Amino acid sequence: MKKQEVANDIARILEETYPEVPIPLDHTDSYTLLVAVLLSAQCTDKRVNQITPALFAMADNPYDMVTHDVDEIREIIKPCGLSPRKSKAIHQLSQILIDKHNGEVPASFESLELLPGVGHKTASVVMAQAFGVPAFPVDTHIHRLAYRWKLSTGKNVDKTEKDLKRLFPKEIWNKLHLQFIFFGRAYCPARGHNPFTCPICSKYGRAELFK
Repeated sequence: MKKQEVANDIARILEETYPEVPIPLDHTDSYTLLVAVLLSAQCTDKRVNQITPALFAMADNPYDMVTHDVDEIREIIKPCGLSPRKSKAIHQLSQILIDKHNGEVPASFESLELLPGVGHKTASVVMAQAFGVPAFPVDTHIHRLAYRWKLSTGKNVDKTEKDLKRLFPKEIWNKLHLQFIFFGRAYCPARGHNPFTCPICSKYGRAELFK
């Protein structure tokens, strides 16, 4: 079976399993989404959603955020990990949004990736989920699944993103990357995974390695 045929069938399985996929990170607008995605680096979405209510009660826009110093921000976001770096990035990017973008989150990959603490993956999530621009954010979980399902060689996340974009039509990227995430959590985790009961691995994954 050709890789494209496998990809098509995987997309079908994901769509049947998760016809509706909510955005995992709680937010109210593009700014709160940007901050939440930044906080999610090396932290679970569940933990981020536990922390952001207190942070956004203090400041849910860049103008309010810059009135608080970095230490105040860090104290709230400590449970997310990497708090010294993340708190500094949140404060700095908020000031940049005010100075260069009239307090608004820019709707371009280039401008987003120039913000402190915002890499390509974070920018892709914001572009997809806040602005509806086709993107395929690849984190370590999607990278792992793409390799496990033989959709990519797994050399690095950049290569995986290119491989997935070639295999799947642009119009489903934004939904598909979320379907990957939800499916991976429920059926195809990194640890304790049974490839023989996974609807995808049992057909197209590396189940033979576990025999």
